Amino acid sequence: MRPGLQPLLLGAPLALWVAVLLSLDLRCQAVQAENVTVLEGGTAQISCRLQNYDGSIVVIQNPRRQTLFFNGTRALKDDRFQMVLFTPRLVRIALSNVSVLDEGGYFCQLYTDDTHHQVATLTVIVPPEAPTVEVKTQAVEGGEVELTCHSPRSKPPATLRWMRDRREIPGVVSQQDNSKTVSVSNTIRIPVERRDNGASLTCEAMHPSLGGQKKVRHYRLDVHFAPTVRIVPPTGILREGDSLSLICSVTGNPLPRHPQWSRVNDTLPERTEISGTTLSIARLSQSHNGTYLCQAQNDYGRAADHYALLVYENVSVTPTALHTPNPSDFPAIAKDPGAVVETHSAVPYAVIGGVLALLVFAVICVLIVTVWCSVRQKGSYLTHEASGLDEHGDVQEAFLNGSDSREGKKEYLL
Repeated sequence: MRPGLQPLLLGAPLALWVAVLLSLDLRCQAVQAENVTVLEGGTAQISCRLQNYDGSIVVIQNPRRQTLFFNGTRALKDDRFQMVLFTPRLVRIALSNVSVLDEGGYFCQLYTDDTHHQVATLTVIVPPEAPTVEVKTQAVEGGEVELTCHSPRSKPPATLRWMRDRREIPGVVSQQDNSKTVSVSNTIRIPVERRDNGASLTCEAMHPSLGGQKKVRHYRLDVHFAPTVRIVPPTGILREGDSLSLICSVTGNPLPRHPQWSRVNDTLPERTEISGTTLSIARLSQSHNGTYLCQAQNDYGRAADHYALLVYENVSVTPTALHTPNPSDFPAIAKDPGAVVETHSAVPYAVIGGVLALLVFAVICVLIVTVWCSVRQKGSYLTHEASGLDEHGDVQEAFLNGSDSREGKKEYLL
């Protein structure tokens, strides 16, 4: 209380006492501080508001109680701190390139008869970076793959989720404190087949500091599987002199680098050329006939495909003035375009056909005559045999009747 007021107030009524005290409080100096929230890497504005400032000392200290400014004069050699404003009503400093280590309470102190201070709390938000994807187990056809989406640091903790075809894949979420920040992980296990190879998955990180945006990491499934082999055959009929080109189409993961060509039960022809997955033969002959095999393998299996090569002879046609062959005249040839046909003339075939017809007719006639003669001879033999039996009966009857044998014999002879 100011000197001289005390004797005057000793006999004053209570109302006067209250009025005097209120007037003294209105003249008291005070300081107010404002809390600040800033993104990591940004600039924080720390303000101290003064009331009834009369030129007293103003000190600003960091969370470790180190003096930053003393009445507007820099006290700590840290160029990130700058005095922005110093007036009887407002003192403001700026802290650039803020980190989580700068987080805490900043003291605004006013030294008068009584020391006044307020604390401005600085809160630093750490937005997540784009998450990373870690493959815990290799994806193999028929098995499972384990994938972990990881956000190494954020504050407050980020929210992670796995997505495939706009659908969320549920996973196991874990968090770990790293002093001022938090590490977040989301792990999933999914079955895979070869059709899943190359499928796209995304890990999304969401955070209040992103303003509704997301940090996304894309990942494509790398499914390993055994190879498949298919030989792409040529089109049409192959004849002597034509060229052959066989393409061995191979799939697999990892993709086999060098498919192997061979011929079943034989060696490849001398003029065979192999370039990558293609086998070529310049001029074909019937000696090239056979079954050609293409094989491929990787760490997960082996596969093969075969092609049966059949080379036809060239068709030799000699035109004639008498008749021009029509494909309808040779139905067997129309069905088999690879058949070999040699046509010299239509006349010899007609002559040969007529001769063969006559020969067949003659043979049939001979057979008929032979059968007729055989039947006639057999009938004559049966007739004579019957006549002999009749004569033998007459002789027996004469013998039984006692006739003279001589007469009987003579009569028999007659």
